[in-house]
Amino acid sequence: MPEHNAVMMQAFHWYSPDDGTFWDQLAARAGEFAAAGIDAVWLPPASKGANGTADVGYGVYDLYDLGEFDQKGTVRTKYGTKTQYLAVVKAIQAAGVRVYADIVLNHRLGADAFEPVRATPFPADDRRTPKGEPREVRAATSFTFPGRAGAHSAFAWNWTHFDGSDYDHNQPDDRSTVYLFDGKQWDDRVSLEFGSFAFLMGADLDFESPEVNDELTRWGRWFLDTTGVDGFRFDAVKHISAPVFPAWLEHMRAHAGKDLFTVAEYWSGNVGELHGFLDEAGPLFTAFDVPLHYNFHAASRAGGNYDMRRLFDGSLVKDRPLQAVTFVTNHDSQPLQALESVVEPWFVPLAYACILLRRDGYPCLFLPDLDGAAYEDVGRDGNRHRVVMPSHRVLLDVFLRARKGYGHGEQVDYFDHWNRIGWVRLGTAEHPKAMAVLLSDGPAGTKWMGTNRPEGTTFRDLTGHVADAVAVNADGFGEFRCDGGSVSVWVEE
Repeated sequence: MPEHNAVMMQAFHWYSPDDGTFWDQLAARAGEFAAAGIDAVWLPPASKGANGTADVGYGVYDLYDLGEFDQKGTVRTKYGTKTQYLAVVKAIQAAGVRVYADIVLNHRLGADAFEPVRATPFPADDRRTPKGEPREVRAATSFTFPGRAGAHSAFAWNWTHFDGSDYDHNQPDDRSTVYLFDGKQWDDRVSLEFGSFAFLMGADLDFESPEVNDELTRWGRWFLDTTGVDGFRFDAVKHISAPVFPAWLEHMRAHAGKDLFTVAEYWSGNVGELHGFLDEAGPLFTAFDVPLHYNFHAASRAGGNYDMRRLFDGSLVKDRPLQAVTFVTNHDSQPLQALESVVEPWFVPLAYACILLRRDGYPCLFLPDLDGAAYEDVGRDGNRHRVVMPSHRVLLDVFLRARKGYGHGEQVDYFDHWNRIGWVRLGTAEHPKAMAVLLSDGPAGTKWMGTNRPEGTTFRDLTGHVADAVAVNADGFGEFRCDGGSVSVWVEE
């Protein structure tokens, strides 16, 4: 876990600009992010995707192509060229902000040729019961990267480097089947969804293959030498055997000669599954607190009928505060995306108060919550929708200032009311000012909270939602207020 009170930010979303200027846009904002109180920036996958400039980066084709070679109909990626990517990393780091790279190891898409492979078909939603006898399929598993012509690595992928695929060119219209190649087995120690969730998409890497693991280690060293990033966000870890990650990270830390922060995306609302992954991955790993995100989603949809006293129940940050990366929304859960689980706009500031102004966890902002965003896409209903995500910049700037200046010392919780919850940070010798936070998902109201301050000490609401000051009594308690469906951040004057 980074230093006390650090904040990271996901600096992209699914609909970020695809005109090749995105790396330059972020580089120009490096100083702004640092001044706002952002300590680390998570960048999207930089490698060439199977869909060229339309690929967000998760349909990875060639890990070595960071926007350098003419492949998949383009030199640049959605975000720009390799030169631009290396420049944005340096610009952000020059501003005193760390850079975390998004790493996709699970699969490959966009093969250069098909191969005949004998395979057993399984239903896509049941990897335990074959749906037929083994047969020959034409699998998209030959990756020779002709556009790169051996630069950076001469390694070529063939079917022996994969466990299976979801595509048979002999039956191109069948999207309900996954194919397990002869002599292979689905990786163990993965999510047990569908019996085994080792397979996600495309051609699934065989992490039991020494050749695969050796090549991924070589690539990791090359990537660190090339980019100099400060850490990683691992994509889709629930689909990869958990022991792969600590072994790979150990190699990378030794090669880089420095600590490399690492956060895993294990998308599950079941905190027990996150515990299982972290138990195997080890103490150097953190994971996104998906259960807490789902609690925020549910609370935002409940219209004031959510028991706010239970907001952190079942969350990772409650059980493992040093290994939890807390967040409100991300690129997968934003409107119109595959894991859509919207935190309604009115509740977004309350959720951010809960991750930015509390002691535990490593909070992750989402760039559209800072900037706002507008886009169109087809939803689950098959219709096209326009989405507008409002900017919460004014309050987020307040929260970030409060976190740095007042989010210190002992935390005393007041989770004793269905709608209104609050807490107090009592400060330290280095940061002596106290802070009291009160929020409500229902009506306006007050709560008496102890500040351990002398009688008459006054507090002001940094948000400006409540104009009048609060003075504490002889016992150090103040009657703090917040508006309905709102949050107030009271700091000692």
